[in-house]
Amino acid sequence: MLNINSRALSATRQLYGELRGAPLYLITLENSAVRVELINLGATITAVYAPDKAGIQKNIVAGFARPEDYLHNPAYFGSTVGRYANRIAEGRITVNGTPYQLPVNNDGNHLHGGFEGFHAKVWEVTQCSDTSGEASVTMEYVSADGEEGYPGNLAVQVQYVLDDTNQLSIRYTATTDKATPVSLTNHSYFNLSGFEQPLVTDHLLTINAQAYTEKSSKNVPTGNILPVAGSSLDFTTPTKIGQNIDSFPADMGYDHNFVLQASGKTPAAVLEDPQSGRVLRVFTDLPGIQMYSSNYWDGSITGQQGKPYVKHGAVALEAQAFPDSPNHAHFPDTILQPGNVYQQIIIFAFDVQ
Repeated sequence: MLNINSRALSATRQLYGELRGAPLYLITLENSAVRVELINLGATITAVYAPDKAGIQKNIVAGFARPEDYLHNPAYFGSTVGRYANRIAEGRITVNGTPYQLPVNNDGNHLHGGFEGFHAKVWEVTQCSDTSGEASVTMEYVSADGEEGYPGNLAVQVQYVLDDTNQLSIRYTATTDKATPVSLTNHSYFNLSGFEQPLVTDHLLTINAQAYTEKSSKNVPTGNILPVAGSSLDFTTPTKIGQNIDSFPADMGYDHNFVLQASGKTPAAVLEDPQSGRVLRVFTDLPGIQMYSSNYWDGSITGQQGKPYVKHGAVALEAQAFPDSPNHAHFPDTILQPGNVYQQIIIFAFDVQ
């Protein structure tokens, strides 16, 4: 485990601009080993500095060099995505018998909340503080009835908490005044070498899933849940990401939803970089995790690390509900009802070995 000295955790925020009259903040959560940088545009993680086995800190997530570049973030670097993460087929949903048409922004489907989803919104920073055991920031956003086609006024809160064991917890809460689908996630991309290695194909990945949701040629679930055993999606033991990455030419890599086992204290996923020794463990109470291997990165973006982001240069491990769940009655329910509270958690635990 990483060594932590007695230095207290800290949480700070700094004003860097405004957008549509709302303040924009740089936020830093830090302990003696790990530093997490965020902005309230999209409630976005912009950097995670974590040490390797020699104690050298590198930023292990993809992000832009300047905070103003997040005004246009088509790859969703580090952002909070919603109202519904992943795809909804043809943007069509029916809630309590009423049909709704959501905007289609990805090959005929609705993706990550639409053209102006939560990743593009300025969130209000309502709390930024530190104690002896954790540093945290809370951000809130109210999505109006009809925004991006969704029903109901949805009040959303995301809290990022860095503790003294190098765990970054992301806690989501939401309430609504009208039944509406909700699935929130964080869209960070990880390269545990700090992008010193341009590809993550030699990273080892383990996913605690015996099955995945089959998808159609239009990249949405067919409704079938299939076993990973015997397929190129079997990550039940540590497997190099690049080992079978060419098995999906239509996707140009991995872009698949895994059906997580009830985990308890078992990580949903473990990512390891044998060269640097950095390890990421992902814990969640969400039912699925989307693995995406940055298939469309083309080197046109030079990131915060000063390195071009190339195809398969990082991997996103997006804990979330199943894609297109509102259109599959046997998938876990994602309709939030008035009077109920949406509460989910994702934990990124950073370590070395």
